[in-house]
Amino acid sequence: MARCCFYLTSFFLIVCYVTGFHISTVDARNHQRPPMVLPLRLSSRNHSLHRHVDNLRRHLQQSQLRSSTPNARTRLYDDLLSNGYHTTRLWIGSPPQEFALIVDTGSTVTYVPCSSCSHCGNHQDPRFQPDMSSTYQPVKCNPSCNCDDEQKQCTYDRRYAEMSSSSGVLGEDLVSFGNESELAPQRAVFGCENVETGELYSQRADGIMGLGRGRLSIMDQLVDKDVIGDSFSLCYGGIDVGGGAMVLGEITPPSDMVFSHSDPFRSPYYNIELKEIHVAGKQLKLPAGVFDGRHGTVLDSGTTYAYFRRDAFAAFRDAILSAVHFLERIPGPDPHYHDICFSGAGSDVSKLQKIFPEVEMVFNNGKKLLLSPENYLFRHTKVSGAYCLGIFPNSESTTLLGGIVVQNTLVTYDRGNDRIGFLKTNCSELWRRVQFSGAPAPAPLVLHSKDTSMEIPPVLSPSVSPSNVLSGSYHIGFITFDMSISTADSNLKRNLKELGKLISEELEVDNSQVRLLNVTSQGKVFLVRWGIFPVASANYISTTTALSIILRLRDHRMQLPEKFGDYKLVEWNAEPLRKLTWWQHHSLPMLVGSLTVMILILSVIGIWLVHQHRQQAAYEPVGASMREQELHPLQF
Repeated sequence: MARCCFYLTSFFLIVCYVTGFHISTVDARNHQRPPMVLPLRLSSRNHSLHRHVDNLRRHLQQSQLRSSTPNARTRLYDDLLSNGYHTTRLWIGSPPQEFALIVDTGSTVTYVPCSSCSHCGNHQDPRFQPDMSSTYQPVKCNPSCNCDDEQKQCTYDRRYAEMSSSSGVLGEDLVSFGNESELAPQRAVFGCENVETGELYSQRADGIMGLGRGRLSIMDQLVDKDVIGDSFSLCYGGIDVGGGAMVLGEITPPSDMVFSHSDPFRSPYYNIELKEIHVAGKQLKLPAGVFDGRHGTVLDSGTTYAYFRRDAFAAFRDAILSAVHFLERIPGPDPHYHDICFSGAGSDVSKLQKIFPEVEMVFNNGKKLLLSPENYLFRHTKVSGAYCLGIFPNSESTTLLGGIVVQNTLVTYDRGNDRIGFLKTNCSELWRRVQFSGAPAPAPLVLHSKDTSMEIPPVLSPSVSPSNVLSGSYHIGFITFDMSISTADSNLKRNLKELGKLISEELEVDNSQVRLLNVTSQGKVFLVRWGIFPVASANYISTTTALSIILRLRDHRMQLPEKFGDYKLVEWNAEPLRKLTWWQHHSLPMLVGSLTVMILILSVIGIWLVHQHRQQAAYEPVGASMREQELHPLQF
């Protein structure tokens, strides 16, 4: 009986193992087909980009971002306080060559390093190659420009206050702003750098996008072509967030946007009429016209911090010190500068307004712009929970407002109406509204070759829908990507759950869709593989959603906190959803049916064995009695 049960149990386990192995093999084969693998270019160093939720959530309606004229809508990159600037992407030529350019309202020319440059630094992207563009044309020497030594081509020369400079020749070519912009590619004049010095030589960004007033400004050129309205808007992310949005062209201003007059004849810079500053509800005691010296109060997106006239700076500093007298004063992160810093404020930026006072800028028309602490503070890079004043004294009488003053603020440069508008908002949320505001797709780029016999190879143009990345209308089963992380943090593996949540926010998918697949390490370098899977209610990722994810990976739009170290995206894999065979599709029902049949068979055999056992117990065999007599003889 025992031996029979052992055989039956062994048989049952073998059947279950074979069936389970078959299903596992089917599933493994289904997921191990050769995936589509495309390498990603190495991303630049990642800086302090943690996603803090800002408490100022004035949402703009999508209709407020629409206009009757097309817009060039682009995403901003980098962290203002870590990098010193924000960049946007611009594509030049046919086929397009990509560049990361600093957004600068104080510059009037757009330029990129040229392949013929004799003194250019090592920047983010390869230099522009005029010979590789079928639509490039040099700007020939004429009476309205400065010419080169050979009197053949127009030149430009720009020098900046920080003792850096850029010079080169002028060229004309097609420029485009990417797939997320509705503006078709346009011909524009730009600078092709031959020499750069100072910070321009050492910076990571490729060049400058000039948004100032002037005939070489990208804004003036597009407006003169009547392809956009005479207005543009910038929105910078806040502390630890970075990024943002830019719109070249008109938008309908929100009803609560605060405007100040801007006089285009006073200076070549964008100025506003600042009258007073209030700290903690009290007006700073300053002489009249203190903010009206020389160029007045100038907005410069290419400058990081703000600079007040000395007496205005002293009054502002004293008011802040008085309001936070309970915080400890500490030295700044750089011993070469006498920064005014405070410790003990905590690391949560959203709670700074409970510690530091509110600041109001009052314009000549009586309108007020409220500044949060993040608009005049920057994080101490060496002491946790410490912050420093981002306002400094200016040796000149001009008041200069850099990007720090307008973090998480939508700024509209309404040049057509000589005014500049401000609206406090969450710039990372604003980008999503700008991006998905129902704008029509951009017109495709038609490449006109100078040589009709030359065949231009296909490229993933920013002005053409990237459908060639995932051609066809099939569904995606899952997406994987590898991330190389260099960090000295030995607790990285403990923080991977938080990292997965941040990745889901960056890729705009549900947190449950992001799964950690594998982690390997070699010294301080970790290779982490992530998987993006369909939501629980779906069996696949649609082509549209997959394209959105892949383009974010390809264009390095993921911005992660500095605490995770330096990271590089190595490659991504997209596995199309495969149709299951009849056996694969019915494997689970077959397994259930097989198990049911086996249970029934075993039940029948068990009942039969019990019945047989009872039959043997009812009738004792003769042999058994004889053996018992031999073992127990009669006693006398």
